[in-house]
Amino acid sequence: MTVSAAETSHRRNGGDVVVESLEALGAATVFGIPGQHALGLFDALRRSDLRFVSSRAENNAAFAADGHARVTGQVTPLLLSTGPGALTALAGLQEAMAASVPLLVISSQIPSPGLGGARRGFLHELPDQQAVARGVVKSTRIARAASQIPSAIAEAWREAATAPCGPVWVEIPQDILLAEAAVPPVRDLSATPLPLRPRAELVTEAAGILAAAERPVILAGGGAVRAGAQAALLELAERLQAPVATTFGGKGAFPWAHPLSLQSWLEDRHLTEFLERADALLVVGSGLGELSSNYHTFTPRGRVIQIEADLGKLESNHHGLGIHADARTALDHLAAEVPTGDRAGWAHAAVADVLARVGKRLAGQELGLEQGILASVRAALPDDTPSFWDMTILGYWAWSAYDPRAGAFHSAQGAGGLGYGLPAALGAAAALDGAPVLAVSGDGGAMYSLAELATLRQHDLPVTWLIVDDGGYGILREYMTGTFGAATATELTRPDFAALAESFGIPAVTTTPESLRADLVEALGSGGPGVVVLPARLNMFAPTHLETT
Repeated sequence: MTVSAAETSHRRNGGDVVVESLEALGAATVFGIPGQHALGLFDALRRSDLRFVSSRAENNAAFAADGHARVTGQVTPLLLSTGPGALTALAGLQEAMAASVPLLVISSQIPSPGLGGARRGFLHELPDQQAVARGVVKSTRIARAASQIPSAIAEAWREAATAPCGPVWVEIPQDILLAEAAVPPVRDLSATPLPLRPRAELVTEAAGILAAAERPVILAGGGAVRAGAQAALLELAERLQAPVATTFGGKGAFPWAHPLSLQSWLEDRHLTEFLERADALLVVGSGLGELSSNYHTFTPRGRVIQIEADLGKLESNHHGLGIHADARTALDHLAAEVPTGDRAGWAHAAVADVLARVGKRLAGQELGLEQGILASVRAALPDDTPSFWDMTILGYWAWSAYDPRAGAFHSAQGAGGLGYGLPAALGAAAALDGAPVLAVSGDGGAMYSLAELATLRQHDLPVTWLIVDDGGYGILREYMTGTFGAATATELTRPDFAALAESFGIPAVTTTPESLRADLVEALGSGGPGVVVLPARLNMFAPTHLETT
């Protein structure tokens, strides 16, 4: 490799200290977009072994880092510039915060003389940049000298990886990133997350309640997935012979086709009522919020045991025995104390009955098109292919009806913002060494993400993007029509998505419900990016939380 004169004369600066710190902590891939105040940081990347994936808008960069962190289970760095760059990322960080995704956000700042509200008039100046981020991250900190950078990054990394995981914010002024660093190269740096173990007396109490119950039921949320608690959950459920439902964020926590699986029909009253009738309900990794409680219509009648890593969510909606702990650790302890139950006959029959009632309700609603399309998507994907779903009608169907099998299921239901599917999928693809990834969007959400077709092509990532084009914000159209009798501002002018993708050099096809499966199989098997456009107007199944009888 030829070394330029500029490189031989380079003196290590704050940007180099940042990059060295990330490498010392084990980072391999970083996401973001360069900016004026962050040039010292981005210049340092070319002297490192870090892989940089550059998005076209900062909110998409945050979604991409989110997707990468979800499939790797590791802290993923996101590099941002000051002011508008940092602010544009906030919607993506809200999703990561709501879904407990471990991101390390490193933002530049205006030069040090402008900090503290000095109002010197620097470009991108904000009165308090950390303040605008605090609502969507676990914590914020600033490094005001090169010597502070390694410790600030290590502390932030540890906090991001400690349950409940989430994004953590570090900002560094432009002058610190550019100034010569007197500290030696960073080599010795660690950030082991702190354990969050359950208290022994709480485990014993919970084990006693579950062992004595006649109708124990488990509801597993996103915290069980993030903690990697699948094996522990399966062991406990089988020991108890307890039916298991999963929240939308908890899809994949429990095998879909298992005889104890209630699947994830949380918007169906038949499942809500079954959960309510449990004499002991174990809630793992869920705060029982709006989407996990059938829009707060769920009213438990028996004992509730809640295992939750986020202290603020513990007993926030329903009182019970609260256990502040990591889901996997707590379930491991519970499984070791709970005796084997003799409830298999009741449990299997109860599960079959609930699912039959759900199926009967759906069968009366003429939803064959929607069910057929979702079945075609499932049939086209290899069992281990991860999928990333935007806020779109097909995505809402997938929350309840999609079997993820061995492939992880991810959606933007944590915060509910549009535009998640494609950028999150490309972030995941950057981690998976050539394995295919599926992204699903509606045409409204796709318009948020079109710029990332350039990222997809630039990095040649094997993401297949399914766009269901119904001419507008379909779910909002349905909500407004159902509530007011007519929809307003939901119809959209949009491009020829297939032609647009092809203008980026990405193969694209416009498909039909009948050919969807074959077109997805071809795109997923191509080894590169692809776009499949499905013009279709889908409907949701009837909600049950609005029923009065």
